[in-house]
Amino acid sequence: MATIRTVLNYLEEIAPSAYQESYDNAKLIVGNANAELTGILVCLDSIEAIIDEAIEKGCNLVVAHHPIVFSGLKQITGRNYIERVILKAIKNDIAIYAIHTNLDNVIYNGVNSKIAEKLGLQNTQILAPKKGILQKLYTFVPKDKANELKKALFAAGAGQIGNYDECSFGVEGVGTFRGGEGTNPTVGDIGKRHQEAEQKIEVIFPAHLQSRVVRALIQAHPYEEVAYDVIALENQYMQVGSGMVGELAEAVDSQQFLKNLKEKMQTACVRYTNLCKKNIKRIAICGGAGSFLLKNAIRAKADIFITGDYKYHQFFDADGQIIIADIGHFESEQFTIDLLYDLLMQKFTTFAIYRTSVNTNPINYL
Repeated sequence: MATIRTVLNYLEEIAPSAYQESYDNAKLIVGNANAELTGILVCLDSIEAIIDEAIEKGCNLVVAHHPIVFSGLKQITGRNYIERVILKAIKNDIAIYAIHTNLDNVIYNGVNSKIAEKLGLQNTQILAPKKGILQKLYTFVPKDKANELKKALFAAGAGQIGNYDECSFGVEGVGTFRGGEGTNPTVGDIGKRHQEAEQKIEVIFPAHLQSRVVRALIQAHPYEEVAYDVIALENQYMQVGSGMVGELAEAVDSQQFLKNLKEKMQTACVRYTNLCKKNIKRIAICGGAGSFLLKNAIRAKADIFITGDYKYHQFFDADGQIIIADIGHFESEQFTIDLLYDLLMQKFTTFAIYRTSVNTNPINYL
């Protein structure tokens, strides 16, 4: 029997909720995670029509990109679309899970990597990597137990640096300790100082895995009392952050690129600034509303910055240094539905998974 929690745990592996922005509400918003799963409906926005579709299809889990609730609700009386959605979902035992800026912020299987795929970008990198996400563990273990301990730490998620895993550093030294009354030392005698050839092990890991990594350390370590330190790192984490930058295999004429962009992103409108670049090769992107990343795009020497929700005066900020192309908020994120659907279909085969057939874009073009 698969539960809703089974799916949520998988999605948390892809885009941990710890990676969401401070204003966001990416999580299980409504529903019982321990309920047996009957089906999943994937969408961008969990509006009323989506809940109706979930009921019709027999799905009790809606996986949405945008949270239906961003801030606290003091009353739920059905006076607006948000409250009506919550009431209908609860009444029909439908869980709503949002995977929002955390899915924006991951380098693999994220919103921006999907856009990059649609545009055929190569050598992609996070445009604005985040700080304060990484931690480092120091611990000390007898030399002959070092490999065994490292295996446990790696299995818990430590030691990942870019596309490399099982990364660690070790240096040999001598440790001393003396067991007091009531101790049961692995080596040495109670009441006598013991000297042991040890290895100091260093590994890094994302901060949200701290409990798992420390638990693995304590369970695998041979000593009764485990000496270790965990420190926060200020390093940028190149695999987590806002936006993405990459390159086309060959430069394309700017006007032609915009025509290709409109077609590939299936948008009715592309708003863009003066074509200050004759050709387009290096491209910065941000699904949704990304105007805050313009300076990052310029520093990354991008020819064009593609995003949504640009305001009139913000277009002037291009200042002849870069082309800004606004393709629309919904349009930039619409393929997130395909992304989530494909990931879920590859992982789960024992229950129904649907893409929504409802167009939730609130904006129409004439």
